[in-house]
Amino acid sequence: MIERVLTELTIFMLAVWVGFEVISKVPSMLHTPLMSATNAIHGIVIVGAMLVAGALIGGAAGHAIGLAAMILATINVVGGFAVTGRMLQMFKAKPGPPK
Repeated sequence: MIERVLTELTIFMLAVWVGFEVISKVPSMLHTPLMSATNAIHGIVIVGAMLVAGALIGGAAGHAIGLAAMILATINVVGGFAVTGRMLQMFKAKPGPPK
């Protein structure tokens, strides 16, 4: 039991360290598109985790948790891509004055 907790804690700490190292090296100009992609990944993870939790609970409560997970994950993914779309609009050439 204690060995499993130590293993999971070690994995968690390594993930935090690697995540910090990777994100701190990203230029600020690329930060928003990177976060949009990670939002999509997190949305998938949320759905999977909640569906597993829902299967363990079962019944109406499990279905409600699964439905809530899908709704929240969809909002997360769509919001991330919307932010990226708005950021990419900033880099498009502005139309010149009419001739």
